[in-house]
Amino acid sequence: MRWRLALLVAAAMTLVLLAFLVPLALLLRGVAADRAVSAAMAQAQSLGVLVATADAESLRLAVEQLNADARRPVTVYLPDGTTVGAAAGRTPAVVLAARTGSFSVEHEDGREVLVVVQGLAQGTAVVRVFVPQAELRRGVAGAWLVLALLGTGLLAVGVAVADRLAVMVVRPIRSLATVSDALAGGDLDRRAAVTAGPPEVRAVAAALNQLAARIRDLLQHERERVADLSHRMRTPMTALRLDAESLRDEADAARMLAHVAALDRAVTAVIEDTRRERDLPTCDAAAVVAERIRFWTVLAEDQQRPVETRLPAGPLPVAVSAADLAACVDALLGNVFAHTDEGAAVAVTLDTHRVLTVQDAGPGFDPSASTRGVSGAGSTGLGLDIARRTAEAAGGTLTVDRSQLGGARVTVTLGPLTEP
Repeated sequence: MRWRLALLVAAAMTLVLLAFLVPLALLLRGVAADRAVSAAMAQAQSLGVLVATADAESLRLAVEQLNADARRPVTVYLPDGTTVGAAAGRTPAVVLAARTGSFSVEHEDGREVLVVVQGLAQGTAVVRVFVPQAELRRGVAGAWLVLALLGTGLLAVGVAVADRLAVMVVRPIRSLATVSDALAGGDLDRRAAVTAGPPEVRAVAAALNQLAARIRDLLQHERERVADLSHRMRTPMTALRLDAESLRDEADAARMLAHVAALDRAVTAVIEDTRRERDLPTCDAAAVVAERIRFWTVLAEDQQRPVETRLPAGPLPVAVSAADLAACVDALLGNVFAHTDEGAAVAVTLDTHRVLTVQDAGPGFDPSASTRGVSGAGSTGLGLDIARRTAEAAGGTLTVDRSQLGGARVTVTLGPLTEP
């Protein structure tokens, strides 16, 4: 925008300067020509007085003195047919002037000034002064150079002033863009300066600050609502725990209590996440995936599902929280157990490039099911969307295609852990 404003001002000033300087240059050329012609006319008239009053020798000396600088050749045509001064034949203009009177005529190489001297005993004499083009344009080139330098200087000053004005406008706008990027990145504490720039830019900065404050208030309110809702779930979970403890079968009671404890931990994690803003979420992907596979392996054994796993041996840090990654794995495996027949094989792999792949031997599904709220099996359609948002939050992607087992394959690419 800065250079566009400077270019616009340069174009406008160029048109204005051309409209002003071109006519002025032509006027200066005309003034120079008129000055040279006027000087030649005065010279011819003064010489005409000598032709009428002086003798031949005095006339010859006067003409030679005038022709000494050779800038404007002077020739006197006497009535007896002789000439005094610069050698020049009788041109048609000289013949016409002897009949009609004094005038000037323009030629390609200059201008011919003719003054008639009448009242002589022998007839009419004609004084001819030839002004060459160089004399007609004497000083014009220097004047044009001065005008060109003046126009260039004015144009440079105008562009410099326009650039400074553009900086005054563009710099606050760039600051607004920086603040907007920071807000989009989650830094809701950033604010734009409302004291710089034109009034319109200051108004936009104030509106952006109000919007940021409003977004922060809404997010805080939403976190509180989610935390309150999660907290309300503790009462039915307490009742569920009491019911589990009252079971007569100790194995069933232990299993139900383990499930209730897992649900309690999940609710607690939701409450903590909604009340706490973490700058750099991170976890060990290998440990989280292994823990969730152990959880689902129990159900897989009940359904006689073959489960193949390939996980890296060492820690694999990723830029996502353990709760979010666990929810992502649960969503993917939950889809497999919910939408495939019992006994269908499932394979989970996690490589050192932080690529998590879940495959099954089921019927597969339409890739459009990754759209939030879209499901081809009568479910809510939120499972794959949870996995997709987890991948995007970690700087990765989610893709859906056919697996080697014949069913669906969901690939989640997680981003590496980087320092802020």
